[in-house]
Amino acid sequence: MLSISDVEFYRENGYVVAPNVLDGATLSKIRQTVAEICDGARGRTTHDSVYDLEPSHRPDAPRVRRIKVPHANFPYFRELAEYGPMVEILRQLLGPDIRLHGSKINMKAPGYGSPVEWHQDWAFYPHTNDDVLAVGVLLDDADRDNGAMLVVPSSHRGPTWSHHDETGHFCGAMQPAECPGLDLSTAVPLVGRAGSMTFHHVRAVHGSAQNFSDRPRTLLLYEFAAADAYPLNGVGDFAEFQARMVAGTSPIEPRMVPAPVRMPLPPPRFKGSIYESQTATARRWFEMRQESAGAG
Repeated sequence: MLSISDVEFYRENGYVVAPNVLDGATLSKIRQTVAEICDGARGRTTHDSVYDLEPSHRPDAPRVRRIKVPHANFPYFRELAEYGPMVEILRQLLGPDIRLHGSKINMKAPGYGSPVEWHQDWAFYPHTNDDVLAVGVLLDDADRDNGAMLVVPSSHRGPTWSHHDETGHFCGAMQPAECPGLDLSTAVPLVGRAGSMTFHHVRAVHGSAQNFSDRPRTLLLYEFAAADAYPLNGVGDFAEFQARMVAGTSPIEPRMVPAPVRMPLPPPRFKGSIYESQTATARRWFEMRQESAGAG
């Protein structure tokens, strides 16, 4: 569990890192399961409902950058969403009643793992209140060199920035130059050893650079919400919605709090994962930084 000061740090900064949450056996099983799933991308030529592929992917040399909604596609990851030590930390940050919102596994392979542009998760799935967060389960050691997630401290207290492209469609990426007062130089890498977990607030500004190291960076991400936070986009399948409870009970009275909201509409021109949606933005911050560094 987190200490009182850890919880206060999360409230103030919008993120916290909890070391060594996973036991060794569970970490090994997750890694093995991920490797088996990735091997299933062999022979595939394009993205599908399970795999999001790197631009350099080939059927005979598979390169997977994301496994989509693993909790829905693979029962093991739904079971893992109720991993006891993780749920205890979630209770400290979200309260006793907790619902799983979504999941994904992002992979940055050595030397080419794709960057993720600056964004706020809140832009993708606003709720009736913002007691919503994402858990990053580190399946590899993570540091700045291999593309650790970067978070701007206390940005969860600020505006919800535009995540729309030049045509007005949602694209899932911010344009930092158009965000007055947002200081990306303060961004902190969420580093840790494999088996640690990161927790970041749904409104926190974050992103990650390409993996320039010779080491992989694999991150299992779960999104959780207080059970009285209802998605503003609606609930399509109420039985499935209820089945995603991981702790406590589910109320049918949403808790409403004032929070800055921009709806993710009109929908992206390039649908799929965040990688596909973000291709619509003409100015890609991490790529421009890389080009600038190369030119220097």
